[in-house]
This record gives sequence, C-alpha cells and structure tokens, in this order.
Amino acid sequence: MPPNTAPASAGNSAFSRLGDPIVLLLTVGFIVAFVGLSLYDIDMVADSISAGFAWTATTLGTYFQLLLLLTFMIAIGVAISPAASARVGNMDSPQISTFKWLSMIMCTLLAGGGVFFAAGEPIYHFVVTPPAFDTEPGTADAVAGALAQSFMHWGFLAWAVLGTLSAIVLAHAHYVKGQPLQPRTLLYPVFGERVMRGALGSIVDACCVIAVVAGTVGPIGFLATQVSFGLHELFGISEGYGTKLGILVVLAGVYITSAMTGVHKGIQILSRFNVFLALAIAAVILVAGPTLYLVNAFSQGFGEYLSSFFTMATMSAETAPAWWMQWWTVFFFAWFIGYAPLMAIFVARISRGRTIREMILAVAVMAPVATTIWFTLLGGSGIHYQLIGAIDLTEALNNFQFDVATLTVAQALPGGSLMALAILLLTSIFVATTGDSMSYAIAVVCAGHDAPSPLVRAFWGLAMAVMAGILLHMGAGQIGALQQFIVITAIPVSLVLLPSLWAGPKAAYAMAREQGVITPNVATVTHNG
Repeated sequence: MPPNTAPASAGNSAFSRLGDPIVLLLTVGFIVAFVGLSLYDIDMVADSISAGFAWTATTLGTYFQLLLLLTFMIAIGVAISPAASARVGNMDSPQISTFKWLSMIMCTLLAGGGVFFAAGEPIYHFVVTPPAFDTEPGTADAVAGALAQSFMHWGFLAWAVLGTLSAIVLAHAHYVKGQPLQPRTLLYPVFGERVMRGALGSIVDACCVIAVVAGTVGPIGFLATQVSFGLHELFGISEGYGTKLGILVVLAGVYITSAMTGVHKGIQILSRFNVFLALAIAAVILVAGPTLYLVNAFSQGFGEYLSSFFTMATMSAETAPAWWMQWWTVFFFAWFIGYAPLMAIFVARISRGRTIREMILAVAVMAPVATTIWFTLLGGSGIHYQLIGAIDLTEALNNFQFDVATLTVAQALPGGSLMALAILLLTSIFVATTGDSMSYAIAVVCAGHDAPSPLVRAFWGLAMAVMAGILLHMGAGQIGALQQFIVITAIPVSLVLLPSLWAGPKAAYAMAREQGVITPNVATVTHNG
C-alpha cells in the first residue's frame, strides 16, 4: 500500500474529517474535562493529580527506568548488527538532507523542555548534591556530578526511547505492510488485527495523544510565563495575563502555520533557523565566556556520566529520597515515555531513505551528545558564575524557579541583555517546533497516514494553545498539574512501547531480508545466536 493513503482497516469508513471519532471524543473530552473540573474545583484537580503522580513515581519508577535502559541497550545492539544497513521506507536515498534531518530531530525531541532546563538543572544539582554522589554542594568537587546528573536526565536513555526501536517497528509496519502510522500499530505483534480494527486500538491511540497534549501544553504555558518574565526584567513590560496571552497567540500562530505547511516546509524551516541560532549562541558562549572552564567541565562531567551511568540509571526510592526521584529522574523519564509513540511516528516519517543505523545513531547517540554540550554551555556557565559569586540562584532553584535561572544566567553571559533576548527567542522557537511537530503527529495518528489535512493539524495546534491559555488564566499551578499528569499517562503508554523491545530487532531483520541486505540464513543465525 502506498504510504500516503488512508489505513486499510474495517473502521476506516467511520473516520471523520478530524480522524478516528473515538480518539477525537476521548482526547477532546479529556481537554474539556480537565479545564471544566479545574474551573469547578481547582484544588481538587491539583490534589488528585498530585496523589496519582506520587503513587506512580513511587510504585512504577523502577519499571520506567528499566524500560528506558533496555530500549537504549537493545537499540545499540541493533545499530551494530548487519540488519542496520537496511533503509527506512524502501527508498534508495534520503528524502531529506542530512542537516535538515538532524535539525528536525534536535529541535523536535530536545524542544523547549531541554532549553528551559539547560541553565537551571545543572546549577540545581550543583547546589543540591544528587543522591548518586556525596560531594559537598556548591564546591568545585560538585561540578562533575551536577553535570553528569543532568546528562543522565537528557542523555542516551531519554533520546533512545523517543525514536529508535518503536520507530523501526512503525517504519516497517507502515512502509512495507501498509499499516497506519498510529500507536496501535506498535501493539500489532501482540494483539494482531484486533487492535487495528476495534475500539481497543482507538483507546490506545487516544491515551498516547492525551499524553502528548499534557506534555506539550505544559511547555507552551510555561514559555508564555518565562517570556513575560523576561520582557518584564529586560524592558519593564507588565507580567500580567494580557502579556502572557499575547505571547501565546504569537507562538500559536507560528507553530500552527508551520504545522499546516508540513514536514518539508514550515517544520523544516523553523528547525533549521533554530539550529543556526543555537549554534551562534553556543559559539558566543564558548569563545567569549569561560572557555577553558567549560571545556574542563564538559570533560569531567561526561566522564562522570559514563562512569556513574548505571548507578544513576538504576537509582531507586530505596537508595534516594522519594521526593528527589519523584521530581527528577522518574518525572523526566515518564515525560519521555509519554511522548515516545508520537515522536517515533515523527522520526519514522522524516527518516525515509536513511539506514536503520543512521536513524539509531542520530537519535540515541549524536543528539544526546549535542544535548550534553548545550547543557554544559548554559548550565556550566551558570555554575561558574555561581562559584565566583557573580550570581546566586540557590533560593530560586530550591523553589524550582527555572525561568528565573535561565534569565539570570543569560544576563551574566557575554552580551548581557542581548544574550538574554536571544535565548528567550531560541526557547520560544524550540517550543514552537514542539508544537508544530506534535500537531502534525497527532493529526497523523487521527488520520492514520502521513499526509493529514492541514485543517486537522491546525485544529490540534489550536486546541493545545486554547487549553494553555485557559489554564494560564487560572494560574501557573494548573499548568504544573497538567505537567504532572503526563507521569500518570506514562503508565498505559509504557505498555504500548513494551513490544518494541523484541519487535524492533525483529522488524530490522525483516527489512534487511526484504532489501537483500542479509540473506535469510545469516539473519536466522545472527538473530538466534
């Protein structure tokens, strides 16, 4: 079946203009229910989610960690296997140039979250020593551990779950077997046609869409708060709701337009521009900032990351404070799990013509290394300024005020206010690239193919922006509550990802046999032995 046609399922005739009616009903129902209940009793909603968040983190935290660890290790195994020479999407050459492809991967998967935390998280771990280390907080000895802990949260494990094994399964199922680009396809190895045709598949898709809505509305809302705070600090502009709403309207206009024009136009252009801006900012920091300190900090931090990798990756509530695990490692890992199926759809879509090896190494190795460099430039600079007394973010970070941390570090960097403005712009576009790619991915899920109507893309982009605007009106607390909700949604989404642990390698070898990359005998021997 050609990849740009609707899925050949029995329920296809029931698809409305906006896609699967059950997915639409459940997802929009969630948005309306969350906003409605928040208006009715804001404390009840926040308390209920907080309780569910705490229970999930305590009970299932280790399971989430093992899922990410196994995904990364198996993906690397596939990448070094003979099957990794097979190409995605039955194309002899890449559909998108290497730079544009890598730009979209970086901007979509790192997104606003990584930029938002890049300055504050390393400094937080510097002033509050992570449980995997025993260094004195706020001292030179604490630098390597602080960076290493940040690298763990945003490094190999986080990236691998977003677009390696699950992307291989989806690419083979869609481009070879003609199955839809939907999360339910990841469960086909377990349930077969039952999950493709019935209500179960629609419920699976809806859970994954709800997780992404919860995870995307948060950064959109927090960005409006962060930019309004920045504009107030730099230019004295009011931080009121009107300013935040104006920022939200501009942001939504940008990412909805980008999503409507598609992968080959708006999404690609926005991502490429942001990469150039990030490279320019990085160059200024590296050249005009504390260069030698940053080089040494990266070397020590990355070395500590590798040497303490398994200690940090398997840290549990038995060996670390429950609150720390809940708000750091488990929160981030659950967030990435929630995003994973739709990110995998996006990665499979933009990686046509790439080898499996290229796709895995780009997502699970190259992108994490680039992320650690970015965290060192911003967070490492912040640690340096904290050490020499140029800034003091201890109180702000103990109160989790990461917007304050980002702006404070930006103003301390070479260029001062100009650098702060550039980083605010960078963060805004990073969030926009998340908004456009997720609007596109949600539309793909609803339609079941990779060319959804531009109006469907716009609908989902607008729905997330409206939800962010309403929750901002209630206060940042409800944005935070929604952000916590993604940890709860990670429970069903993680079950969707589980079959990829064995179906990913199996799909890679199937693609390799079909393309003649390996002979059936070699595939059998290698796969079984």
